[in-house]
Amino acid sequence: MSPRRHRRSPTSQSESSSGASHERVDEFQGQDWLVRSITGSASTKAYRCPGCDQEIRPATPHVVTWPVDEGMQERRHWHSPCWARRDRARPTR
Repeated sequence: MSPRRHRRSPTSQSESSSGASHERVDEFQGQDWLVRSITGSASTKAYRCPGCDQEIRPATPHVVTWPVDEGMQERRHWHSPCWARRDRARPTR
């Protein structure tokens, strides 16, 4: 008898290439913001977190946010804990 294999369900190409594992809408500064979780393997560049003004190094899981009504050109990369406490800490940028 051969062992059973766990077969992964197929994912769309855009889902697997973007590295996005979760997307949601949060409120911040009176606006709705789209929040996308980025996995460490999908993070290939360094970014500056507006919450703490520290670098987000490549391969670090984090979130990317942008106002729903303004589009992706306004996106910002945040450390996940910085985004979680965004209402208690003032953005530095």
